[in-house]
Amino acid sequence: MSMISSKINDKQIIIKLKNRVCDTSEELLCSDLFATILTMAVKELSKRKSILLDIFENKDDIKEEDIKILIDTFHYICKMPVNLVSQVVKGSEQFSREPELLNDFVQYLYNYWRNFTRFIVCQSEGDGLETRPYRTFHSTIEKLNHLVRKTYRDLQINITHHPKVFRQVTAGAELAAISTSAAVPFSGKIYEKLNQVQMIRQVCIYPPLVLDPPMNKRTGKFERIDQNPLELVDIHAEEWLCYPAKVGPLVINIYFQDRFFELGFSLCNLFEIADDDELEKQPDAVFLFGVPGRVLDDLTKLPTVFYEDNENEMLVAAIPNRDEFGYFGYLKKMALTLHNIRMMKKGKMPFHGAMARIILKGNKEANVLVMGDTGAGKSETLEAFRVLGEEYIQDIIVIADDMGSLSINENGEVIGYGTEIGAYVRLDDLNPGYAFGQIDRAIIMNPSQKNARTILPVTTYDKIAKGHKVDFLLYCNNFDQIDEEHPIIEEFSNAAEAINVFRSGAVMSKGTTTSTGLVQTYFANVFGPSQYRQIHEIIAKKYFEAFFQQGIFVGQMRTRLSIAGWERKGPEEAARGLLEMILSKSN
Repeated sequence: MSMISSKINDKQIIIKLKNRVCDTSEELLCSDLFATILTMAVKELSKRKSILLDIFENKDDIKEEDIKILIDTFHYICKMPVNLVSQVVKGSEQFSREPELLNDFVQYLYNYWRNFTRFIVCQSEGDGLETRPYRTFHSTIEKLNHLVRKTYRDLQINITHHPKVFRQVTAGAELAAISTSAAVPFSGKIYEKLNQVQMIRQVCIYPPLVLDPPMNKRTGKFERIDQNPLELVDIHAEEWLCYPAKVGPLVINIYFQDRFFELGFSLCNLFEIADDDELEKQPDAVFLFGVPGRVLDDLTKLPTVFYEDNENEMLVAAIPNRDEFGYFGYLKKMALTLHNIRMMKKGKMPFHGAMARIILKGNKEANVLVMGDTGAGKSETLEAFRVLGEEYIQDIIVIADDMGSLSINENGEVIGYGTEIGAYVRLDDLNPGYAFGQIDRAIIMNPSQKNARTILPVTTYDKIAKGHKVDFLLYCNNFDQIDEEHPIIEEFSNAAEAINVFRSGAVMSKGTTTSTGLVQTYFANVFGPSQYRQIHEIIAKKYFEAFFQQGIFVGQMRTRLSIAGWERKGPEEAARGLLEMILSKSN
């Protein structure tokens, strides 16, 4: 095996390679990593005094030599029946006494290995692995998957019998990346230390991925600080990878520490990877996710921070690598905060919402932007709309799923752009048929907990970056019940009335953060506008006046997502109301 290193972090295994993995079962079983996993599995069984350890002569005193003999025994079992191995490996008789028990032990070991989240990082140093990704992934992650399954089955066959059912599970690694050395032309010397970190160029995943990160919700907001976090952070390059993310029109270099590899790799379902030519210039922002130690703790109350480096035209963000921050929402929302700040600096209006181009049968179409806070029902309503409107809808093209920006073109038209190619949505609020229909592309997080989430690719970068004229703008209200005075969709009569509702940013918390009850957030967007309220207020007034000048339908849509019993029915009825509104406006 052309291995550079391997590392075990809690429930993660990280294997760094040059260009290939093991060729044979012998290589696999003789590797240091296999010996480590076997030893760990035996220790785990010893804690509960499992009967599986009865394969050893003395289960209460298993020595290193016993582990070595077991590995030698496995090596020969791959080639011959277990009852013949004792003639070749001295001391292996203890393992052949009860073949069924030995087979159960092998099954346990196989499952123990597969319970880790397993990564392969193929480091390309002048050998052009990134120019032949299919071949590289075939010779690494594909090959390892086949070899681990083959070794497991050879052991089974020679211990007991052929299995009658073959399950082609992901037995080797679940995620792989090809990385290269970085040479980003940063303008400030302090940023040069980041060029020690390998840059991801391609990613291969085997969905559905089911991950169980340590946290299932986010708390607080991101704080602006007066000191560059990079001044406090020592970068040990071998512990980090960089995901250069295309966030709307920006490139944000997201550096994640190996403790949070499962979250960092999940970015591949959310943001496009930057192109080679985009890496030849300084990024718009850098973000360190997983800063070791407590160096950020004294900077502000909650150490989820960002810094505006005006001298070097750079935004810098940092979050610690403690379990309390081990939630994908911190990773995603900080990247979007940096995007929103950049957009405001350019005079554009960031929005927290979902936007879709809806093409109706008969060559009619409408571009709908729904704004609202986390858990308001934006994505859920659009997904319900997709299902309910099949009779009338030709296509739905996602422009923005969670965040985006607005600009005004030379004709005074308001144009909407997105930021992400994927969606990060609550499983509880999705139609079960839709969730299962997309499972072959999904990354699922914390499935057994409240606020279980899935990350799904839903659009392409070209679609979010193209820009589309806004026809309908709705605020997503998840807490009002419907009556004569509170219709599903209510139109505002003027900019002042509309901006007051959007500015209040009211939402009933759905448990996606640590907030509870009815919460009000400035423009339902704690990700930039709240921190730069003075700048945003000027921009917002300009844009709301433009909405009404351009004849855009501006109103609010009541999803009732937070009302018990309406979690699915509410967005479905909101979707019906939205469809009726579009049809009436399009006729």
